[in-house]
Amino acid sequence: MTWVLIALLVVPLVGALVVAFLRKDDKKAKLVALAFSLVELVLAVLLWTAYDPGGDRIQLASGVDWIPAFGVRLQFGIDGIALVMIAVIALLIPLVIGAGWTEKLPAGRSQGGYLSLILIQEAVTVAVFAATDVFLFYVLFEVMLIPMYFLIGGYGGARRQYAAVKFFLYSFLGGLIMLASAIGAYAMASDELGKGTFDWATLVTVVRDADSTTQTWLFLGFFLAFAIKAPLVPFHTWLPDAAAEAPIGVTVIVVGILDKVGTFGMLRYLLPMFPEASKNLAPFVLVLAVAGVLYGSLLATGQRDMKRFLAYVSIAHFGFIALGIFSFTSQAGVGSVSYMLNHSISTGMLILVVGMVIARGGSSLISDYGGMSKVAPLLAGMLLLAGLTTLSLPGTNSFVSEFLVLIGSFPTQPVFTIIATVGMVLAALYVLWLYQRIMTGPLRGDALIGAAAGPGAVGDPEKKTAIGDLTKREIAVLAPLVVIVLALGFYPQPVLDVITPTVGATLTEVGVTDPVTVQEGK
Repeated sequence: MTWVLIALLVVPLVGALVVAFLRKDDKKAKLVALAFSLVELVLAVLLWTAYDPGGDRIQLASGVDWIPAFGVRLQFGIDGIALVMIAVIALLIPLVIGAGWTEKLPAGRSQGGYLSLILIQEAVTVAVFAATDVFLFYVLFEVMLIPMYFLIGGYGGARRQYAAVKFFLYSFLGGLIMLASAIGAYAMASDELGKGTFDWATLVTVVRDADSTTQTWLFLGFFLAFAIKAPLVPFHTWLPDAAAEAPIGVTVIVVGILDKVGTFGMLRYLLPMFPEASKNLAPFVLVLAVAGVLYGSLLATGQRDMKRFLAYVSIAHFGFIALGIFSFTSQAGVGSVSYMLNHSISTGMLILVVGMVIARGGSSLISDYGGMSKVAPLLAGMLLLAGLTTLSLPGTNSFVSEFLVLIGSFPTQPVFTIIATVGMVLAALYVLWLYQRIMTGPLRGDALIGAAAGPGAVGDPEKKTAIGDLTKREIAVLAPLVVIVLALGFYPQPVLDVITPTVGATLTEVGVTDPVTVQEGK
């Protein structure tokens, strides 16, 4: 079944090429892009069925020489963590295309150009998670910035160029520093083995035995790149601007998919390659993680723009993920990986629903809305459900993840865990505050009341702007997410079964004694 993984890399690129030639026919471009994204989803399902949770650490591996003189290969394979992230990418992309079906692009921009970039972004991001050559990972880490730069800079809001450049420069700089560390690891392999290599499995066996000082410097190079991508405080400042200026569908990709590369990199590269440095620097990372939980939560409560609100909520959630990773227990680690998956689903749903609100009102300012549930009750229900899963309400998918992170982190990091729980309280505050401002009370706000109605328009039923409820297309987009949110909330075991062996292997590579165990079937 190796061909399935290769097909997952190729199909979106072929789709992007076809869609790019349909710049003059927007409707056909959308249909073709949706078709290719659905094929990708089917391939992801096949990939899931082909993966054996009890098998080798890296499965479905394949590769060819790329730059033999430097031991660089086009080498791909998946573990349980990569599998769940590839699956969620394949799920979200068709939903993004469906949600943006009637979206108006900036003047002079075509759906063909926009959707071809979306498909290229999908292909490159899948490749990042599947890469098992460190140099190839670095190249893809940088290449995936290019389509996103054009998606934000070409199709975003009024400050799109500023947001796109800031996003690109932050991530590009982090990638260059990571390259320096990768070259350092390559040099160590050359000294140890007589020839250099960027093969991940080989570097793990070589670099993990380096002295503490060398490990620390190499760790910091990788960590900075991943902390920017995640993003952790204080490396987060690119995200609110990118989320605010990007089109809604692109915001889903940035917040729901792209930033997971950072936490994935911590699990795949930092912990196995630099186990001693990971343990020594864990307190430093945990301080950043807990700071992110509190900082993101507090700033989310003070936002006036819905899209910036979403960015700060995501920053808070990534603090929980980093807390679980650097607590070095199996429960916390499994919780962090499932949090990565469930954050993509929950936040992706919340962003799409917020996008539907903005599409009706034409404004992303919270103050421009109020009492919207009176004219769009289904939309209000979807916003409430998306908000509740974002704050990890029991019975929703995110609850299991947050519970595992906290219960797994407490035995080794009780102080940081207790502080992080404050973020749970703040989450209830900012989510319910957003819902109350937008959906409850009398109908009000410039986005919902006709501007031409004059000063007496507020509360006047005869002068209200026509705001419709969810359309059949929008219901079709949100329905799969609703099913997944509830299904994983009540029965997360299929996902945990895939994740747990990979997390266990990672902890073994770090060499920590796990005080708790995720038992099969519990």
